[in-house]
Amino acid sequence: MRYRFIPRSTLLLALMLAAFQVQAAFDHRHVAWDTLLKKHGVLISNGNASQVDYAGFKNDRATLKAYLDSLSAVPEADYQRWGKPQRLAFLINAYNAFTVELILTRYPDLKSIKELGSLLQSPWKKTFFNLLGQERSLDEVEHGMIRAPGAFDEPRIHAAVNCASVGCPMLRDEAFTADRLDGQLEDSMWRFLSDRSRNWFDAASNTLSVSKIFDWYKGDFEQGHQGFTSLDATFARYADALGDTPQAQAAIRKGGLKIRSLEYDWALNAVRR
Repeated sequence: MRYRFIPRSTLLLALMLAAFQVQAAFDHRHVAWDTLLKKHGVLISNGNASQVDYAGFKNDRATLKAYLDSLSAVPEADYQRWGKPQRLAFLINAYNAFTVELILTRYPDLKSIKELGSLLQSPWKKTFFNLLGQERSLDEVEHGMIRAPGAFDEPRIHAAVNCASVGCPMLRDEAFTADRLDGQLEDSMWRFLSDRSRNWFDAASNTLSVSKIFDWYKGDFEQGHQGFTSLDATFARYADALGDTPQAQAAIRKGGLKIRSLEYDWALNAVRR
């Protein structure tokens, strides 16, 4: 038997090309998820909140599952080679898409995502999908990966991940992508704080009523990451979104307001039919 000699340089080039093709195989534009969101996301409150057409998602469940499978197929080694914006966009989209899938396991027979949990386990701690080679829960993605110290240090993710509830920041009608990530995160914060059903300022009492999110994750907004050094500084940064008049905006920028945490609405963020 005769063996064909393959130059070392040719073999190395072939291996590099194969590695590149595997890495390039994943769609970092998240086109499938983007298409589903544009089709089944309904903007309300002047575009500052959204409702989800879960019935429509259910009709397109095969497409959703194909996208979820593409997320699950990404090896840890490939993920680690990506840039930080690609990794963060991947995790935010994964969290939101797998949350929709979790709702669909019982929709329309539920009024809140909390019904998918039990006395012993919250729905966010259920391991029901594979990501980067491991069985994962939604909590693992959000708290163990996205919020892991030193991983991204990005407080604005709290306006990006969606827990399928009315009290949550909106599920955007587009996928997060690496090339637009910073602008999308900033826009998500702006829209969330512009939504008067979840955040508002009362000049008469000098009180800022805000989502419970700012109580739960206060520490994330105090670490100095991405310029967030305190809740006062956070609200001052978005004073134009929180205040409806120049006077209100000036008061919010000045700080020292009374802060009231609003009750969180865990009702399903479904389209009202």
